[in-house]
Amino acid sequence: MDETPISGETPVAEPVVPSPPQSSDSFFNLKAWARDLVVSLFIAGVFIVFLYQPVKVEGTSMMPQLYDQERIFINKFVYKFETIQQGDVIVFWYPLDPSKSYIKRVIGLPGDTVRISGGKVLVNGKALAEPYVAAEYFDRQSYPPVIVEPDHYFVMGDHRNSSNDSRAWGTVARSYIYGKAVLVYWPMKFFGRVQ
Repeated sequence: MDETPISGETPVAEPVVPSPPQSSDSFFNLKAWARDLVVSLFIAGVFIVFLYQPVKVEGTSMMPQLYDQERIFINKFVYKFETIQQGDVIVFWYPLDPSKSYIKRVIGLPGDTVRISGGKVLVNGKALAEPYVAAEYFDRQSYPPVIVEPDHYFVMGDHRNSSNDSRAWGTVARSYIYGKAVLVYWPMKFFGRVQ
């Protein structure tokens, strides 16, 4: 009778070396990656087209908040759910030439009486606190009272002595307002929310 020799050691299984991935697996991974990229680009496109729009600021009327040639995002959807508030920085079609877009700050709401005395803005008889107007951009002129019509807004630039705004051409109809400035994204040193 043959006996199988028994050693005192426990047999060890040989390590299993994984086989290299098949070329078809690489192809499927590439397809999944490309699919994810296309879906991401589509979602980003919908997001930008329907919610946010990049725009370039032209001019100095909103300094020091916004500078000439800065790039910002405007929210085109926000006013479908929120009302326009005093202090909002809005983008609208220029009432005297709707082929042009302007960006200004909302000062007076529908029904408000806006008066400017020696550069100081009074809304419904109360002085408006305006921390966004820098001393060097202050305008000391006076303007007669304006009663803001229904569905209209009185707007002004922050750079008061360099802004073409409601003081010159009147109020802006709600139907001309198409967005709210929300974020400066370029140049990066000015990156942040629009105040």
